[in-house]
Amino acid sequence: MLEANPQARIVLTTESTLEEANKLGRTLVEERLVACATLLPVVQSIYHWKDVIHSAPETMVLLKTSAEKLEALEARLRELHSYRLPEFLVIPVEQGSHQYLEWLFGSLAAK
Repeated sequence: MLEANPQARIVLTTESTLEEANKLGRTLVEERLVACATLLPVVQSIYHWKDVIHSAPETMVLLKTSAEKLEALEARLRELHSYRLPEFLVIPVEQGSHQYLEWLFGSLAAK
């Protein structure tokens, strides 16, 4: 295991449908803004929106990327996302296997 790696990040977002999440994830992987998009279909979100509490099924999207890609990723996610205010929460990766992190960073490199 690699000790604290300040570069690896997991970004959380949600989409309204699995189809939208798949389209978003595939585009971000193709553009090398993320190494991997993991889709968790049918999560239930409860939230305030315009002073009303809503509950809706969504697809959770976990995006694996690097710190240096975050600014471009956020800008592109806003362009592609179906929501006016998309979730964009960044979680630092404290530890990970050397092989996986090598793959992650290699996948983000321009070809």
